[in-house]
Amino acid sequence: MSNSPDVVVTKSTVPALDAQEIDAAIERIQHVIAATPLQYSDRLSALTGAHVYLKREDLQGVRSYKIRGAYNLIAQLNEAERAAGVVTASAGNHAQGVAFACRTMQIKGRIYVPANTPKQKRDRIRAHGGAFVELFMIGETYDAAAAAAAEDVAETGATMVPPFDDVRTAAGQGTIAAEILTQLDAPLDTIVVPVGGGGCIAGIATYLHERSPKTSIVGIEPSGAASMTAALVAGGPVTLPDVDPFVDGAAVKRIGDVPYEVVSRLGAAVVSHASLPLVARQLQTRSGSGSFVVNQIDEGAICTAMLELYQSEGIIAEPAGALSVAALQNLTFEPGSTVVCLISGGNNDVSRYGEILERSLVHLGLKHYFLVDFPQEPGALRRFLSDVLGPDDDIALFEYVKRNNRETGAALVGIELGSADGLAALLERMERAPMQSERLEPGSPAYRYLT
Repeated sequence: MSNSPDVVVTKSTVPALDAQEIDAAIERIQHVIAATPLQYSDRLSALTGAHVYLKREDLQGVRSYKIRGAYNLIAQLNEAERAAGVVTASAGNHAQGVAFACRTMQIKGRIYVPANTPKQKRDRIRAHGGAFVELFMIGETYDAAAAAAAEDVAETGATMVPPFDDVRTAAGQGTIAAEILTQLDAPLDTIVVPVGGGGCIAGIATYLHERSPKTSIVGIEPSGAASMTAALVAGGPVTLPDVDPFVDGAAVKRIGDVPYEVVSRLGAAVVSHASLPLVARQLQTRSGSGSFVVNQIDEGAICTAMLELYQSEGIIAEPAGALSVAALQNLTFEPGSTVVCLISGGNNDVSRYGEILERSLVHLGLKHYFLVDFPQEPGALRRFLSDVLGPDDDIALFEYVKRNNRETGAALVGIELGSADGLAALLERMERAPMQSERLEPGSPAYRYLT
């Protein structure tokens, strides 16, 4: 951190966020970004009855849309700001965009990420930035990394490049909407957008509100990090006490002030699963202005969507990148309408697929865990297998918890069902079995150690 805190750097002017500014952002960034394809999905179209397209931002050079906002902001810095360098905090994808911009424009940058950022993302940050960036791993959440980045800026006079809470960042992300409108032959009826810090949906919603006002917008957050929902309910940004870090690209405790102002001004409404029939009716309204709703989806459904995208379309999406597709199971569209799902990123570490598969199986009702008290006698396990398991069920985990009792021994047993419909019959057979058993319910304190 070489800059002196006594150095005063004159800051460049921050523009207003509107469609005109997003058009200007296109001019600034079009020479460094890819015009990513809009891929038609036969599978998702058949599932929904709509014409579903996937906006493949995972095919950007940095494997996410974040390059758009990062480059747009840094490209507007004046000479003094560039000389002072830039600082950012990120869950990983924005950091890659900043690193790419720093190397391309030969600007020094310091990047702060949570310590649990996947190694794949850390490696890509270093690869994109080369000698122009320094990488620091701080805390367990984006918010901890952001606090460290803010201290850096206060000490050095460098320019902060926020991943979402800046008009210039949001304008860069909004270029996605402009690109989609040029790629479609039909009007865009609905767009489904992942929500983390809110910059992407703020930019997209701003552009569509002016240039395609009949388009309905659906923002999707992970249930374990629903900071936009919390803000809309509270009437302003609030800090969540904790978040589930699994969807690392969207695990933000507090939505940005700039995105919140935009989203609330454009009339976004929070809906729950119980309100989905209302959402369906809103999305089917083709006259007047399109609706703007924010909903949540649980992490298990996201994992299932990731696996289906890989197995069916060959798309390697990260958890945040699959948010929009995961949401389709809870939405109803007018038959034949045009729907776009934003695949926001593909920076997924392959070492995570074990956890992804586990969460998906639990979500689908195919995997269950029990504590079973086995008699310490020959043939006890064999009887359990023959008397309790169904013909298509399997033991996925078997570990003795303790064996200090001569007569019984408690074991942790994971059972993978052939069909989710088989759970009731399994529980009945376990009830009739001579050994005592206890089901570990998802969400219970003990269950957290399993997934």
